[in-house]
Amino acid sequence: MQKLMIAAVLGASLVTTAVPAQAGTAHKVDAAAGWLARQMADGERLETEFGGVKYPDQGLTIDAIFAFAAARTADDYSDRAVAWLAKPEIAGAYLGTDGESYAGAHAKLAVAARVKGKDPKSFGGTDLIAGLKALQAPSGRFSDRSQFGDFSNAFTQSYALFALGKDTKAATYLANSQCADGGFPVTFETTPCVSDVDATAIVIQALRAQGKPTSSAAAWLRSKQQADGGFPSAQGGSNANSTGLAAQVLSGTAAAKARGYLKSLQVGCTAPEADRGAIAYDGTSFNKANAPRATTQAVLGLTGANLVTLRSGGPAGAPQLTC
Repeated sequence: MQKLMIAAVLGASLVTTAVPAQAGTAHKVDAAAGWLARQMADGERLETEFGGVKYPDQGLTIDAIFAFAAARTADDYSDRAVAWLAKPEIAGAYLGTDGESYAGAHAKLAVAARVKGKDPKSFGGTDLIAGLKALQAPSGRFSDRSQFGDFSNAFTQSYALFALGKDTKAATYLANSQCADGGFPVTFETTPCVSDVDATAIVIQALRAQGKPTSSAAAWLRSKQQADGGFPSAQGGSNANSTGLAAQVLSGTAAAKARGYLKSLQVGCTAPEADRGAIAYDGTSFNKANAPRATTQAVLGLTGANLVTLRSGGPAGAPQLTC
């Protein structure tokens, strides 16, 4: 799960002719997905910039595949993205090579393969499911095998459950990580147990699919909703990433308020044309560097996407906000 600092790169050579979004109103999911598609380098991948150098970002590219599937558009970009991810050198760099093996990467790529109708047991010549299961401890926890340390966490465990379906040991381990206040922590087996909005939202989605109770976690999550309808990260106030995750699992008034907040962050017709349709990270100002990640999460929240049942589809092209 790579961090922020995303480079917005236009892949002009493979970008198809844009299709106008239906109705000339702001806050359109298809326009958000279209903006995201136009940021893909060579029309196939998203990149992260660090120290002035752009690097391919497999995790963020997978997030874009999920967003395109949720919005039911830009399917040609999605097709190119999954083909890029299936290249041995690209998948290997993400999954781990030379004795390295990362649980979260195996799980997330397996979910992406399934969303795109591919076989995760034979994806680019790799059995992602076998690789993931090889990283499961007797406790049910999935962990990295790496000389750099184990960076597995609640997202790793949740994506593993999305990838595998029913897994009693893994689900029980995840459920037992719940903090006393009802939320879930990002990092397992630490004291004190500190609940986190993002972790709690993804865990709720994973545990619901396993038939586990989530009412206390949902109550904790609702208690963190801000007056503007958004949800905060551990580092600050309301933002599109945390709110997008929360909106996927909430219902009723809380969900409506969360989606209203996400809509308020969409760049509209008064902005430069290249930015229109994007979802800003928060309400302070539009930053093109972190907007791709914010936009992927916002689209999932606006559509209420379920990562267990999500499937790719829809028309090709990168819809634009009609002004």
